[in-house]
Amino acid sequence: CSGLVLSRRPALVLCHAAVFAPFLRAGPAAWARPAALPPAALRPCPRLSVVLGAEAGGLRELEARLLALVPCAAFRRALERGLGRAERWRFGAEDEAGTEPRALPWFAWLRVPGLDAAEGGWAARASAGCLRKGQALLACGSPFGDLCPELFLNTLSRGVVSNLAGEENALVLTDARCLPGTEGGAAFVPSPRGPRVVAVIAASLCWKGAEWVGLTLLCSLAAILRSSAGVLGEAGIAVPPVPAWVAAVPAGGGQDPLGWTALVECGATWGSGVLLAPRMLLTCRHVVEARAPLHVTPAAGPGQEAAVLRGRVVFATEESSPFDVAVVELEESVPGFVPPCLADTFLPGEEVSVVGFGALGRACGPSVTAGVLSAVVAVAGRPVMLQTTCAVHGGSSGGPLVSSRSGCLMGKPGVGGGSHGCPPAGPSDTALSPTGIVASNTRDTGAGATYPHLNFCIPITVLQPLVARYRRTGDPHAFAGLNRVGEEVRATWQLQQRPGPPSKL
Repeated sequence: CSGLVLSRRPALVLCHAAVFAPFLRAGPAAWARPAALPPAALRPCPRLSVVLGAEAGGLRELEARLLALVPCAAFRRALERGLGRAERWRFGAEDEAGTEPRALPWFAWLRVPGLDAAEGGWAARASAGCLRKGQALLACGSPFGDLCPELFLNTLSRGVVSNLAGEENALVLTDARCLPGTEGGAAFVPSPRGPRVVAVIAASLCWKGAEWVGLTLLCSLAAILRSSAGVLGEAGIAVPPVPAWVAAVPAGGGQDPLGWTALVECGATWGSGVLLAPRMLLTCRHVVEARAPLHVTPAAGPGQEAAVLRGRVVFATEESSPFDVAVVELEESVPGFVPPCLADTFLPGEEVSVVGFGALGRACGPSVTAGVLSAVVAVAGRPVMLQTTCAVHGGSSGGPLVSSRSGCLMGKPGVGGGSHGCPPAGPSDTALSPTGIVASNTRDTGAGATYPHLNFCIPITVLQPLVARYRRTGDPHAFAGLNRVGEEVRATWQLQQRPGPPSKL
């Protein structure tokens, strides 16, 4: 596994405890204990060492001594609340047994005398309590553990904070892509004085039922330190408090995509929706097609209670339509709603985010995943499908696809050629604009595999003129054109442009 050098005086390394599972005297039952496990709880194990990069290049290996295995109580409670058994979460590679779920909240403290430095101190840290969804993160670990550290030691992966749960955000989900062996590695947040450690990788690969989630599970470093205070105190080690730190507020003209997103529940079915007006919401037809009462819960702001509003479907596309769209009117207005600025042009390669109730679903509010606009598919010069590399999961359908482009891109859509848009302007005009609504991720029906990082969205330019007409007239027939589209558009959404056997996607 990977590890994190947290202190040089005395030298301490923190890693995930699952690597010690084969040596537990009590076997897997030991993970159910509420208190720390001393070294005596383990059978004698081979020589314990840590491998680090040398200043002159190459590697150096140093002996280490186990101080204790410690459970993080706050992380354990957040796991039980956010990743319930009914959701069938698994961790690890698909073709392996994976990580024992009860081991996830456990971490190991190692003493490494060879790393002691007279002038050393504790690594720069930050509290996960200051994190915000959508904020940038950098993960660092060594894929495949000790398989080939000469190649893989301390590799980096960039992502965003996807979701948060527990006391002071003890549980953090990120879309930074990490591989087996990076467990115990660190997640950093940028700051004016350099990166700060904010969390530790607990699981690199997550599965929910049969669906690969493509997110990484992190545990707050501050939560681990609180749970470890007694063990470290017995060893004569004083842990300095985690410094106060405030997350940088991203640019975006004061607009928050979380404020445009809502949970849509219709009987036993649930998904996401995007608010375009205080009493109007767009979602997918398959989210609301059950004949059951419809409830909409707009995402609540920090410290606010979520309000559940009743709604009714005023229009839904026919099943034969390639556009999976439904329009919902709410019985009450969403308080303080600020309507989004709608994009009208798209540039392949631009950075985008998806906001929706996938992954952790209803337990922790909407999740945010980031990527790029990988393709703009046009018919007769008009975009009819957007593809992105954001991780999209069951429950995200109907949520907004958000662009963080500059204001220059709010011009007329390009016609012909490979891209639809104009070059980005300088950062001073940065704005957040919804570019479409999420329809689905990709499933290979032949292999039974789901690909969260290839997904399809309906461009907002397809819907915007219809929405404007409906708001002007109040007539749901304004959307009837979505049921009357050409064969080229239908073929595009069937993922099959040429005649031949039916697509397996």
